[in-house]
Amino acid sequence: MHDIRAIRENPAAFDAALSRRGLAPVSSDILAIDEGRRARILAAETAQADQNKASKDVGAARARGDDAEFERLRALVAEKKAEIARLNDEAKAEDQRLQDLLLTIPNLPYDDVPNGRDEHDNVEIRRHGAPRNFAFQPLEHYQISAAAAGMDFETAAKLSGSRFVLLNGPTARLHRALAQFMLDTHVENHGLTETITPVLVKSEMMLGTGQLPKFGEDSYQTTNGWWLIPTAEVTLTNIVNGDTVDESTLPRRYVAHTNCFRSEAGSAGRDTAGMLRQHQFEKVEMVSITTPDQSEPEHQRMTECAQNILEALGLPYRTVVLCSGDMGAGARRTHDLEVWLPGQNTYREISSVSTCGDYQARRMNARFKPAAGGKPEFVHTLNGSGLAVGRTLIAVLENGQEADGSVNLPDVLHPYLRGRTRITPEGQLV
Repeated sequence: MHDIRAIRENPAAFDAALSRRGLAPVSSDILAIDEGRRARILAAETAQADQNKASKDVGAARARGDDAEFERLRALVAEKKAEIARLNDEAKAEDQRLQDLLLTIPNLPYDDVPNGRDEHDNVEIRRHGAPRNFAFQPLEHYQISAAAAGMDFETAAKLSGSRFVLLNGPTARLHRALAQFMLDTHVENHGLTETITPVLVKSEMMLGTGQLPKFGEDSYQTTNGWWLIPTAEVTLTNIVNGDTVDESTLPRRYVAHTNCFRSEAGSAGRDTAGMLRQHQFEKVEMVSITTPDQSEPEHQRMTECAQNILEALGLPYRTVVLCSGDMGAGARRTHDLEVWLPGQNTYREISSVSTCGDYQARRMNARFKPAAGGKPEFVHTLNGSGLAVGRTLIAVLENGQEADGSVNLPDVLHPYLRGRTRITPEGQLV
């Protein structure tokens, strides 16, 4: 959410920043509501002063026996009391209108974010590893013999409908090994705190990280009001919801492996083949809670944490900065990591690492007490995939495939597979 004081001080800059996201100016609407709210508050304060004065004068009129003045002042007190109640109700309603509007407005991009409309305007900043030279035509993950037997889309469709998969045998074991490897690396090498969180949350938590009110259709809600998390960003970030923490406890760095649920309401017809885009998937998510001066280096640190996973797995990738028109609503800057998928002959997103400034903190009312003293300040929040487990599975299968349909597995996974190094064309782990 945005600071209304900053909008008052420089509405033109606010509108200019939103225009970089392709949005129309909105500061005039915000300031009109804000002006009406403040006018009612001022009027209520004036009426309160009038009531206080009249209340004092009532006693004086009674003491001197001036019955007419006593009755007039008593009526005035009642009138001012009703006026104050009306003005306070109107101010409250205007404040709610203001909050409702501010909650729908996305974050402002940092100045160094490239301008653009969509993914075609994103800017590559790093490339690691060269795509493998295949002596045969590489297949997509669900076509590779070694993996095909372990991906049952028909049974999943019978159980749940489209965009679900049932993994079994070595494919399921490889999926589990990838998640375990990611967690171990983040905890032991990157210093993140492993956390197990609920996957059902209250609406206030979805509001806190920006999934509500505008993007509710992208998530699933239960009949009793809980929401299934679209990412552990929701639970990990909201750990500090409503809290004021000591600066000495920051930065807080969390990692969690969870199931994630997305309705994919805005992606009909996209990536429907295989398991690239699913309604239910697993992700290892990183979240950092920092002070404002730590958030910039922390963004780079988190990006490197995600990159380290890809490099350890030997997967070619590139890192891009998303342009202003392609970023998620809560981000001020986003680094996307795109892994090379030879079956599609292209790079595909496998991680987004975003810095949100104090945008989520204002929604959550999450602050810290400065060590040097002074009033509490809003924390800064960051989040990133480290990584999407299913998409990493796809990348490992496609990059490790051989002409006979077998798959060679990355060295770092061998200990998690009891020394086994490949999946045979028949789907056996050996």
